[in-house]
Amino acid sequence: MADYIILQTVAPDYRKKLYENIKEQLPLPFKVYAGLVYFEQKVQTNSTIKNRNKIKKWFIFQRSFLIQFGMWRDVLNCKVLVVEMNPRIISNWVILILRKLFGKKTILWGHAWPRAGMDSRTNSIRRVMRKIGDAVIVYTKSQMQELKAKESHLIVDYAPNALYYDHEMRAAAHQVSKGINNLIYVGRLTNAKIPLTLLKGFHMALEYHVNGEMLYFVGDGVEREALERYIHEHALGNRVILTGHIADYSRLEELYATSLFSVSPGYIGLSVTQSFGFGVPMLVSRNENHSPELEAVEEGFNAVFFETDDLAHLKQSILDIFAKKGEWVTKRTDI
Repeated sequence: MADYIILQTVAPDYRKKLYENIKEQLPLPFKVYAGLVYFEQKVQTNSTIKNRNKIKKWFIFQRSFLIQFGMWRDVLNCKVLVVEMNPRIISNWVILILRKLFGKKTILWGHAWPRAGMDSRTNSIRRVMRKIGDAVIVYTKSQMQELKAKESHLIVDYAPNALYYDHEMRAAAHQVSKGINNLIYVGRLTNAKIPLTLLKGFHMALEYHVNGEMLYFVGDGVEREALERYIHEHALGNRVILTGHIADYSRLEELYATSLFSVSPGYIGLSVTQSFGFGVPMLVSRNENHSPELEAVEEGFNAVFFETDDLAHLKQSILDIFAKKGEWVTKRTDI
């Protein structure tokens, strides 16, 4: 049995290097316990992650809640356990309470607040969860400060979300403007991310810009069918590419190297750190309930905002960034 365990719903590819780094840095037995599929079924565990123990899960009430098993003996007896700060995982409540009774240290890891914010009704449930745990790890420094201000009794630290090692975070290879003609979207193709809005805005911009610009959608999800239908109906197959999910670093680096901007048509997420890690700025929807990664955004330096759900403004923003292509390319190394 491992002394230190991280218990997750899934262990997707973007966590792989984190787990590897912990394994290298921690001289004591460490393991990750995770199932195969998340609440959202397109989020799945990466099969190449080493040191992972498979667990079973039971989703209930139309995948609104989850019970995990196949790990109880180990997670109840290990020295330190890290669990998701997600109140919808019913088994985590039981684990937290039992480990509290046993005097075992349990750390909660996740977003400080629900997506609806710190004043939402469901935050009161998370507050109970935090009281039972021994410490909390959130994703950003500002979340840590906010949580400490609200609940001063808590032990809180922060671990900013990242995808790559320092040496991998470098400006994408193409530094000549003529080689940078594309836009890129990386993320799940879901309603909340509204990728179809981006496709429509790009289509409108093509009427004014015909220099071979391409739009790449890297990811998969329920909105893929709607994107494919729109691409077919408007004969955009030579300008818009749906690549599916890509985890390979080299392939992603190639795509970012030829992309002037990445785009977040819906709420911003982990992909913004990926984009900045390749030196590529992001076009961001202004009035969304963004994830904590928004903290990395500096308007005018590494990002441009467009007005949410305003296709005309999105189109104009795309035209504007291409009009200033040379200026943006020179910022890639600084970004």
